[in-house]
Amino acid sequence: MMKNSISASKASLVFFLYQMISALDVPLDSKLLEELSQPPTITQQSPKDYIVDPRENIVIQCEAKGKPPPSFSWTRNGTHFDIDKDEQVTMKPNSGTLVINIMNGGKAEAYEGVYQCTARNERGAAISNNIVIRPSRSPLWTKEKLEPNQVREGDSLVLHCRPPVGLPPPIIFWMDNAFQRLPQSERVSQGLNGDLYFSNVQPEDTREDYICYARFNHTQTIQQKQPISVKVFSMDSLNDTIAANLSDTDIYGAKPVTERPPILLTPTGTTSNKVELRGNVLLLECIAAGLPTPVIRWIKEGGELPANRTFFENFKKTLKIIDVSEADSGNYKCIARNILGSTHHVISVTVKAAPYWITAPRNLVLSPGEDGTLICRANGNPKPSISWLANGVPIAIAPEDPSRKVDGDTIIFSAVQERSSAVYQCNASNEYGYLLANAFVNVLAEPPRILTPANKLYQVILDSPALIDCAYFGSPKPEIEWFKGVKGSILRGNEYVFHDNGTLEIPVAQKDSTGTYTCVARNELGKIQNEVQLEVKDPTMIIKQPEYKVIQRYGHVSFECIIKHDSTLIPTVIWLKDNDELPDDERFLVGKDNLTIMNVTDKDDGTYTCIVNTTLDSVSASAVLTVVARPNPPFDLELTGQLERSIELSWIPGDENNSPITSFVIEYEDGLHEPGVWHYQTEVPGSQTTVQLKLSPYVNYSFRVIAVNEIGRSQPSEPSEQYLTKSANPDENPSNVQGIGSEPDNLVITWESLKGFQSNGPGLQYKVSWRQKDVDDEWTSVVVANVSKYIVSGTPTFVPYEIKVQALNDLGYAPEPSEVIGHSGEDLPMVAPGNVQVHVINSTLAKVHWDPVPLKSVRGHLQGYKVYYWKVQSLSRRSKRHIEKKILTFRGNKTFGMLPGLEPYSSYKLNVRVVNGKGEGPASPDRVFKTPEGVPSSPSFLKITNPTLDSLTLEWGSPTHPNGVLISYILKFQPINNTHELGPLVEIRIPANESSLILKNLNYSTRYKFYFNAQTSVGSGSQITEEAVTIMDEAMASRQVDIATQGWFIGLMCAVALLILILLIVCFIRRNKGGKYPVKEKEDAHADPEIQPMKEDDGTFGEYRSLESDAEDHKPLKKGSRTPSDRTVKKEDSDDSLVDYGEGVNGQFNEDGSFIGQYSGKKEKEPAEGNESSEAPSPVNAMNSFV
Repeated sequence: MMKNSISASKASLVFFLYQMISALDVPLDSKLLEELSQPPTITQQSPKDYIVDPRENIVIQCEAKGKPPPSFSWTRNGTHFDIDKDEQVTMKPNSGTLVINIMNGGKAEAYEGVYQCTARNERGAAISNNIVIRPSRSPLWTKEKLEPNQVREGDSLVLHCRPPVGLPPPIIFWMDNAFQRLPQSERVSQGLNGDLYFSNVQPEDTREDYICYARFNHTQTIQQKQPISVKVFSMDSLNDTIAANLSDTDIYGAKPVTERPPILLTPTGTTSNKVELRGNVLLLECIAAGLPTPVIRWIKEGGELPANRTFFENFKKTLKIIDVSEADSGNYKCIARNILGSTHHVISVTVKAAPYWITAPRNLVLSPGEDGTLICRANGNPKPSISWLANGVPIAIAPEDPSRKVDGDTIIFSAVQERSSAVYQCNASNEYGYLLANAFVNVLAEPPRILTPANKLYQVILDSPALIDCAYFGSPKPEIEWFKGVKGSILRGNEYVFHDNGTLEIPVAQKDSTGTYTCVARNELGKIQNEVQLEVKDPTMIIKQPEYKVIQRYGHVSFECIIKHDSTLIPTVIWLKDNDELPDDERFLVGKDNLTIMNVTDKDDGTYTCIVNTTLDSVSASAVLTVVARPNPPFDLELTGQLERSIELSWIPGDENNSPITSFVIEYEDGLHEPGVWHYQTEVPGSQTTVQLKLSPYVNYSFRVIAVNEIGRSQPSEPSEQYLTKSANPDENPSNVQGIGSEPDNLVITWESLKGFQSNGPGLQYKVSWRQKDVDDEWTSVVVANVSKYIVSGTPTFVPYEIKVQALNDLGYAPEPSEVIGHSGEDLPMVAPGNVQVHVINSTLAKVHWDPVPLKSVRGHLQGYKVYYWKVQSLSRRSKRHIEKKILTFRGNKTFGMLPGLEPYSSYKLNVRVVNGKGEGPASPDRVFKTPEGVPSSPSFLKITNPTLDSLTLEWGSPTHPNGVLISYILKFQPINNTHELGPLVEIRIPANESSLILKNLNYSTRYKFYFNAQTSVGSGSQITEEAVTIMDEAMASRQVDIATQGWFIGLMCAVALLILILLIVCFIRRNKGGKYPVKEKEDAHADPEIQPMKEDDGTFGEYRSLESDAEDHKPLKKGSRTPSDRTVKKEDSDDSLVDYGEGVNGQFNEDGSFIGQYSGKKEKEPAEGNESSEAPSPVNAMNSFV
């Protein structure tokens, strides 16, 4: 079974409109119309005034419909027209249209007349309008002799056309022999009657081919009038002609072309009348003569010219008002005016009206016994008369009908019967025309019919109105009832709306509105029902709408449009730009949920709309795209208000490209000194387009402007015109004047030269002046060219000078310059610092003192003192070494300093030198000092070899830096059990001359940790650590192998290993959470292994950690990484450093010469029992210990 799906809102609209027409309307259903009887209705007819082409066949249209199909007849000039008796006339089949054959010998003039068509069937007769047939006419111009027009220059002239009277009237136009239209103007123009009017003639109007043409559009012919000749005489030539032919020339002689006030050529007189019909175009004309040519103006007395309907044509000589009404009646005045005066004409306009409908009669369909009315109301000026006809016969002589009563413009029907069916004609007429309308009364008795297709499917969107149709017909009018479901009850209540045309409306459809609806139609002749289906769909929504975007030119932009829709509906997405289709451009990429625009340009700016359509609904969302870019450059630069030192610059901003201009940057070019180089001048706000610029003398200025917005700077504008300022004295002197000697006997004077535009004129030079300070000397001066340096020779060494440099040019000097102090050249210092003393503070730090040198011996700017010091030898070793001198610089007039980073137990030398800008002076005598002993560095290595059941062999190397006399080595060791707890600590003191040791009486198969360091008389040095394991007993190993081959032992070992692994994982987790273990508690309780008492236990020891250095205090001990692969522990490098101690090479000092910072060596920590391990114990080590 097919289901038709349409929009419910559209379904009942047509039928609802039909239902309002009359008491009982017949729906435009083709099947129904074929079955129902209906009186005739005229559907097509020829116009009332029908002008035909006499060369073609005449076709008089008359088409009608009705049931049964109507028959046709015609009248001509009020009497029956028997078409069968005229072989030239035929009627089209199934039609009332007449065809009169003119092309086969007939003459159109013979068929002129008034025709009327009648369409008739058993239910009545309809008639057409009176159709007046007239053949068109295009007669020739009558022969006439046209005299040449001779006219004086400045006079008015009218060339009459007087075309032949045609049907319809011809269109008039003027041309010359070359078929070119004659030019028209305010002076020369064509009137409404076709005449050609000259307000005043000019010599150029002389010609012999003024030709009037009449075009007859109906016959497509053009008729031509004989050419008219016009000759214009000027006053001079006219006087000469008259003087040659007349004896008396007083009439014309010596009269030049004179100006004249306006006079009207048409219409004549001061007043006239005009009648026009309502709805037509009103044309009023005034053409005036005069010199100069008058100007026409139109007014309406006592009112205004109607807006939007008033037009001026023919150079304002014609007033045109379209669609006139009675309100346009009144007096219209045209006024012609030139410099000599004015004239006017008043046209009294009366608007009459042919009849027009107020209420035209409409067809009436009634049931037997019903009442009804036909109303025919028309208006016009004068008021039209109303007359009625029944079936084409005046109602007064028509057959009687007791149900009918005529009351003026109304026919009242009461209790009609089927025989009351007829066609009535209403005629409204006055002197200007008539109106004729047919309206039938059709009395029907029909059982109910439902026209809506069965099981029609209606689909609507949730929460929208649902309109379910039940298009019906019946006579009498059936009653309609609605049911829902197969056995549902009748629908009632506020949730439904029942329309008169049978439509059921659900104002707000919900999901539970879905289902089957049954429409029942009944009248006294029967009953019928129909079922339709309703489905309620989810609405389409845009859940992610496109958003406003601002994008720079040539960027990429994307608009999102993500939708949600009913799964049974298929959406289509359309993108629009500014409510139009997207440009056909490959840069626009439409995806499933987005629109992407590549390489955005200015033309892409606009509003983008995403439209989602389904068969039931449509949603849309829009977003604006703003394309921004750097501004376009300013233009039209203009210089005004030129003065010697200022000028005003103005410009027009370029397009800001959707980003407001924030400022303008003005640059200038000096075409005289630096052509092609643009300099910054000033910057003004973006709202400013003029600026007053300060100028310098002797500069050939050009300016340009750059616009700035948030995106960037525009291209520079085109340069302005050039402006050369006058020369003047320099305004300023050179800057940064200095006097510094390059040799002991000279003074080098330098300055920064003025820039080209600062010279203020040609011939820029400098006057350089100097004299020795504090000496009563005169200024010595010299004028030099445009340079930036002058050298004064033969000066004393390092003497202060007063110096000044003044600019001058061809026009004069700059203002008096300020003086600066310089010095002649420096020489090396002459004296070394004396009384150098060294105070040793500790083994790595010493303090040096000296006496300052006399300032005169410095012979330059005192920059400071340099201390040279170097290690001569180590007191603990007699071997020679490369001497590396170190230097510390102490700025200013310092007399002491700190020497850091010294090596203990060593011999040093130093000297001190004074420093100036030229270099260093002589060195002071070398001073020798010695540093005391310090603690040694760690032993260079520790090896553990030859492990046995109860012994280990230890070998070591002496410290790389003993820093004194070694007195002994200290060895400490302690066992480590399988849980990494440390056992009792044993200490052994070893003579300094030993390099190996065999430890005996150790436990077999036990891991030991060793701590080893050296000692001087000052104390112990840093230690190194190492671990080693004694081997197990061979017999025990044999027994273990035997046990290990037993299955029960293997299983036990696996279980123990698994438990240990679980325990280690738990411990590891607890450690990460900050928990403490028993080992940690022991460490906290026993931090010092030296004072921890030895304890007898079952062989388990506390945890341990590496004590190699401070940097590794908390690093875990990992198997395989505790010592290098050769089991050698390398010492930590603890050499002292000078990095933090002075300026220059090795350090820096406070202003008082004291050392900044703290110098200290690194020292190994003592071994401790029970140190906390930083990682979980290794299960491998645990297994080794267990075995």
